[in-house]
Amino acid sequence: MASESGESNMDREMILADFQACTGIDNIAEAITLLELNNWDLVAAINGVIPQENGILQSNFSSEASQSSMFQPPSQSEAADAAAGGSVPPPSSSSLSSSPPSSSSSTSAFCPINPINPTSRHIVERQPRMLNFRVEYRQRTVELVLEEGSTVGEIKQILETELGIPVSKMQLKGWKSGDVSDSTVMRSLHLPKNNSLYVLTPDIAPTASTSKNSGLQESLNQNFLLVISHREAQRDYSLNFPGSRTIQEVKRNISDLTNIPVRHQQWEGWPVSASDDSMTLAVSGISYPCHHLSVCRRSSPANSQEPTEECADVHMVSDSEGDDFEDASEFGVDDSEMFGMGSSTCRKSPMMPENSENEADALLHFTAEFSSRYGETHPMFFIGSLEAASQEAFYGKARDRKLLAIYLHNDDSVLSNVFCSQMMCADSIVSYLSQNFITWAWDVTKEANKARLLTMCTRHFGSVVTQTIRTYKTDQFPLLLIVMGKRTSNEVLNVIQGNTTVDELMMRLMGAMEIFTAQQQEDIKDEDEREARETVKREQDEAYRVSLEADRKKREAQEREEAEQVRLERMRKEQEDEKEAIRLSLEQALPAEPDEDAGEQISKLRIRTPSGEFLERRFLGSCKLQVLFDFVASKGYPFEEFKLLTTFPRRNITQLEPGSTLLEAKLFPQETLFLESKE
Repeated sequence: MASESGESNMDREMILADFQACTGIDNIAEAITLLELNNWDLVAAINGVIPQENGILQSNFSSEASQSSMFQPPSQSEAADAAAGGSVPPPSSSSLSSSPPSSSSSTSAFCPINPINPTSRHIVERQPRMLNFRVEYRQRTVELVLEEGSTVGEIKQILETELGIPVSKMQLKGWKSGDVSDSTVMRSLHLPKNNSLYVLTPDIAPTASTSKNSGLQESLNQNFLLVISHREAQRDYSLNFPGSRTIQEVKRNISDLTNIPVRHQQWEGWPVSASDDSMTLAVSGISYPCHHLSVCRRSSPANSQEPTEECADVHMVSDSEGDDFEDASEFGVDDSEMFGMGSSTCRKSPMMPENSENEADALLHFTAEFSSRYGETHPMFFIGSLEAASQEAFYGKARDRKLLAIYLHNDDSVLSNVFCSQMMCADSIVSYLSQNFITWAWDVTKEANKARLLTMCTRHFGSVVTQTIRTYKTDQFPLLLIVMGKRTSNEVLNVIQGNTTVDELMMRLMGAMEIFTAQQQEDIKDEDEREARETVKREQDEAYRVSLEADRKKREAQEREEAEQVRLERMRKEQEDEKEAIRLSLEQALPAEPDEDAGEQISKLRIRTPSGEFLERRFLGSCKLQVLFDFVASKGYPFEEFKLLTTFPRRNITQLEPGSTLLEAKLFPQETLFLESKE
C-alpha cells in the first residue's frame, strides 16, 4: 500500500508539472484546486482553463498510446484543408488503435490546440524546472541553479565546495516551510523560481576579517520595522520584514502599496551601504529595530512640464496597472484622457492589495477603500480571516449565532458600482445585515486574490462552493453568498448576484433568515436540553463530591480520635510503668519490719485505704515519718496524691516534717490511720 501511495503522489506531481507547463499558472494552490475539480484528469483540466476554438480535447483515451496518437502531426491533405480554412478532422479509430505507444510519452506534457493556429497540434517536451538560489554566508554570496528534482543535501555539497564548510557543520536556513532534512526533494517544497537562503555555522567561530559581521546570522532572523512615508498620498506604512528579505523585494511590495513601479520609485533614507537591491536588510546597514524611509514617484519629463494632481486616496494598484499608467505618462498622455474622463477625475485604487500576506490588513484596506468610494454608511465588514469570521458566526452559543454573508467584489464588473452604492449602502440593508449577519468581504478583481479566495472556500465549504463561484462570469459580479453553519458542515443558502434590486435583496436576505431562524430554534432547544443534562450531571457530581468530602473528613476525624486514644493509652501505660518502677524502688529501699519481741520500742500502725482495705506494719519508734510515707507509696498511694490522717483527734500527718520520728509524731505504740485523696 505504501508503494502504491508513493507512485500515486509521483503521478500527481507529474500531472501538476504538466498542467503548469501547459497553462502557465504559477500559483500551485490554484493549479491543485483546478486539478482536483477535474479529478486529476489533465486533459479536462487544461480544457477547462483554455477553451478551444475548434472543439475540446477528448479525455477518454486513458492509455499512453491513445494520448500520443491524438497529437500526431496532420497529414499533407489535412494541412491543405487547414490552409484553405477548414478544420483538421479527428484521428480515426483505426489509426488510434494501430498507432504504437511512443517511448517518450511518459516524459512529455501535451498542450491543447494552438489558439493562434487551431490546426496546429504539438507535443511540448517537459523540461526539468530549474530553481535559482542566492545563498549568503557572512561576507560571501553564492549563486546556484539546480533542477527541481535535486535534494537539499546536494545544495550543501555544492556549498561545501564553494565555501569550504563541512556539510556536518552547516545549517541551511531560509526555507519557507521551516527546517528540512538533507534528503528532502525540492519539488516537494513547492519552491518559487527565485529563492534566498543563508548558512549558519554555530560550531565555526568567525575569523578576524569577519568579526564586524559576527551578528549576521542573528540579523537574518530578526524582524525589521520599516516606517515608509508615501509623500504624494501623505500616508505612512509600518511594515515588518525579516532580515533575509532583499531590498528589491521591499521595493516590489511598496510598488503594490503605492502604485509606483520599482523603476519609477525615488527613495530617501536608505544608508549609503545599501547600494545593491539584491542585498538583504540584515546587511544593508539600516537601523534596528525601526528604520524610517520615504518614497515618491520620480518625475518624468512630461509630468515636469504639465504636473498633474494625484488623488490622496490612491493607495494600492497592481504592477500591471501601474505600468500602464506610467507608460501613458511617459508619452505625455494624461491618465484621465486614456479613459475619456475629465481631468478632475481620480483613478480608483483597488479595493484590496494583491498577494497580501495578512488577511486582516487586506480587509482593513478594503473597508477604507469602500468607505472612500461609497461613504461611511455601509455594512460593518468583519476584519479577520474567513476562518475567524466562520468561528464568530457559527461556533458560539446557539442564541448568539448568525448567518455569514460573504461579499465578493469585482471592479471589472459594470454592476459593482451600482450594487455597492444603491444596495450595500442602503440604510435598510445595512441595518438588517448588521443585526443578523456577520459580513465578510473579499476582492476578486485580481487573479491572485481570486485564487486565494477559492483556496479558502475549498478548505471551509468544500469544492462545490468553489466550483459554483468559478462558474460566475465577471459581469455577474458582485456576489453575496449567504452561508449557514450546521452541526457537521456549512451550507450556502443563497448566492445573490449583482443584477438585483433593494427590495429583491431584502426579500432574499429575509428568506435566508427564516430558514436560519427555524434551524436556530432547533439548535437552541438541543442546547438547552444538553445544558439541562449537564446541569443535572454537575449537581450529581457536586453532591457526590460533597459526600466524598464528608466521608473523608469523618474518616480523618475517626483516625485522629483513634490516634489520640493510642497516644493517651501509651502515656497512661508509661505513667503506670513509671509509678510501678518508683513503687518497686521504694519497696526495696524500706527497712526490714522489726519483730514484736525486739528490745526496741515498736510502733504498730494500721492504715485504712480508700478502698476499705487495711495495711498493717510494725515500725521502730525511732523511724522517720519519711519511712512511713515510703511504705504507703510502695503500696500504690504516693505522697503527692494522698494524705495520711489520724482518726481522733484528726491530724494530717503528711503536713508534718518528714524527718521527725514516729515517737515525736505521737504514733506510738499503735495508731489507726486512713488515707484520703488530695483535693
